Amino acid sequence: MRHGKKDNHLGRTASHRRAMLSNMASSLILHKRIETTLAKAKELRKYVEPLLTRSKVDSTHNRRIVFSYLHDKESVKELFNVVSDKIVDRPGGYTRIVKLGTRLGDAAETCLMELVDFNETLLLAETEKATKTRRSRRGGKKSETSTADDAQAAPVALEETAAPEADDLEKVEGVGPKIAEVLQAAGIDSFAKLAETTPEAIREILDNAGSQFASHDPATWPKQAELAAAGQWEELKTWQDELNGGREN
Repeated sequence: MRHGKKDNHLGRTASHRRAMLSNMASSLILHKRIETTLAKAKELRKYVEPLLTRSKVDSTHNRRIVFSYLHDKESVKELFNVVSDKIVDRPGGYTRIVKLGTRLGDAAETCLMELVDFNETLLLAETEKATKTRRSRRGGKKSETSTADDAQAAPVALEETAAPEADDLEKVEGVGPKIAEVLQAAGIDSFAKLAETTPEAIREILDNAGSQFASHDPATWPKQAELAAAGQWEELKTWQDELNGGREN
């Protein structure tokens, strides 16, 4: 009898088990959610979460360590360029396992495993729930003061509604959600403004925002933003296919 059974071998040899977990981890990073059995998902969580933690510090050493586990360049690029920007403020617990019931045939327990910060539907529902407030009013007349305040607030609300929406800076390759927030906080909220900003000025903004952005190279961002502002999306897409994480090869 086996005592202290800590790890589930999943009925595979050590090499087969490592290869399977590596492929599953790459699929989870690229597609943000996968459907598998509950036993595999629990083992995958222990395999992939330390790699997600390493991606918070973008360095050559960490990229090599992660590549030694994933053996896939695309998933490493996706992890450090996209996923890390969303999980940088989360202190662990990057994945969620949702049970789906048993599978026909062998009655194995199945589940959906996903990255917590990429479930847009659930995140939107949580945001709406947090912003929803309960309003109640007792009977009686409104005071003249409150009526005057409402009258003054009405034009302001109309002006806010009429304000144009900011451009989606994440369409520039190399700019993730966190970098987009940093640029918007610095007043760069459109493709036109980003196109007018020099790479040196963008580098200074990123350096002031924190060391986690030190490895990002903004050399091509103004030119990409210029094409996006001009509506030249096909030319931008062709050029981005030649870039490597926003960098010229």
